[in-house]
Amino acid sequence: MPASPTKNLSLIAAIDLGSNSFHMVVAKANAGEIRILERLGEKVQLAAGITDERLLTEESMQRGLDCLKRFAQLINGMEGGAVRIVGTNALREARNRVDFIRRAEEILGHPVEVISGREEARLIYLGVSHTLADAPGKRLVADIGGGSTEFIIGQRFEPLLRESLQMGCVSFTQRYFKDGKVTPARYAQAYTAARLEIMSIEHALHRLSWDEAIGSSGTIRAIGLALKAGGHGTGEVNAEGLAWLKRKIIKLGDVDKIDFDGIKPDRRAIFPAGLAILEAIFDALELKRMDHCEGALREGVLYDLMGRYQHEDVRERTLNSLMERYHVDLDQAARVEKKALHSLEQVAVAWDLEDDLYRELLRWAAKVHEVGLDIAHYHYHKHGAYLIEHSDLAGFSREDQQMLALLVRGHRRNIPKDKFADFGIEGIKLIRLCVLLRFAILFHHIRGTQAMPQVVLHANDQSLDVLFPDGWLENNQLTQADFALEAEWLARVGIVFSVR
Repeated sequence: MPASPTKNLSLIAAIDLGSNSFHMVVAKANAGEIRILERLGEKVQLAAGITDERLLTEESMQRGLDCLKRFAQLINGMEGGAVRIVGTNALREARNRVDFIRRAEEILGHPVEVISGREEARLIYLGVSHTLADAPGKRLVADIGGGSTEFIIGQRFEPLLRESLQMGCVSFTQRYFKDGKVTPARYAQAYTAARLEIMSIEHALHRLSWDEAIGSSGTIRAIGLALKAGGHGTGEVNAEGLAWLKRKIIKLGDVDKIDFDGIKPDRRAIFPAGLAILEAIFDALELKRMDHCEGALREGVLYDLMGRYQHEDVRERTLNSLMERYHVDLDQAARVEKKALHSLEQVAVAWDLEDDLYRELLRWAAKVHEVGLDIAHYHYHKHGAYLIEHSDLAGFSREDQQMLALLVRGHRRNIPKDKFADFGIEGIKLIRLCVLLRFAILFHHIRGTQAMPQVVLHANDQSLDVLFPDGWLENNQLTQADFALEAEWLARVGIVFSVR
């Protein structure tokens, strides 16, 4: 959800729909700091319910929904924008995630976002950096989740490198230890698969270097506690302890026999897979020690949410960086943004676009609608849409990027009605936003070299009327021709567009 700068939220909540566990934190925000009031977490193992066809089973979805019914009571009555719910790797992978998300939103009363792996990494680092002391050196942060593992190198509060790999303790358990048996051969397979995954980012991590290594997941915490119980440290993970624990686990041979202090029974099944992944990380990155941090994704979501309401929205910085990288005409973008938002104010009620979400989407699209020009003028709206949809845009969910890309794709020539239809009833509102964006762009087709008049917009369900001052259009025939052609384009999506 977008930020409204006028809001002053004191009670905020974050829900992390992880591949292994669902977590929720409720916190009180004050003067840039958060104080955790409630923490809830349940093992759901959503990733374990993904079939070979990449579909979530009804049983796994029901486990998740039952958990969310318990979470819902704590956020009941909290205002829109005060709760942020993010889905990670299992929902990224599941082809039927829309069905689960719809049912989850009905229970929670707040939107669910599916975030990319690198966005997940950014939020994890944000949670870690706000939890640990503000040290000057660089940190390597690793988070072993149920379906993916994130790596971040950062300094203070800024991530310098963010990566996400397709390996997790639930997915590796399904692949190598599904029946609960732990043999040397199976463990070696899991370890080798993890090493192969890490190879793709190994050089980049070593090139940046780091001063300390931090683990932020429950898997790393559990391994540290197992080492402590065996007399190998005080809760940190160390290379010697990992070698001892590996021998111990293989000797036990069965996950049901794993019984260390600090390891909950519901974590035993995924423990060998997590251990194999962590050993591969230690070997690949030549680590000697990794300390655990309680801060993780959900805390990062809280701080990111709080930043949106305190004029520190990372999404603004992301778009400004994108505009700079692709040499966007900033003056033209500002003119189009101002006109688009003014137009929205006039028709928001008639077109049911009063939610802050639509204002933010229109504003973002106006800022970046010309990013594709840096690639080629021909079909630049398609180039821009591709860049926006497929780039790692910090702060944006996948759906945010898809909607933004669609507005950029439709800002000139033919509006791809079928692609808008993919968003269901929201697609109609997105088309209306697209119409307003197109109007603002055509209004400023002559880029700032001509004084433009004040116009009045009237809208109803299927039409948009624009009233110019008497005689202005007759004296500016290029603009008149632009809008005449626009009426033909909009007729294809069922909108009657008139200018007089």
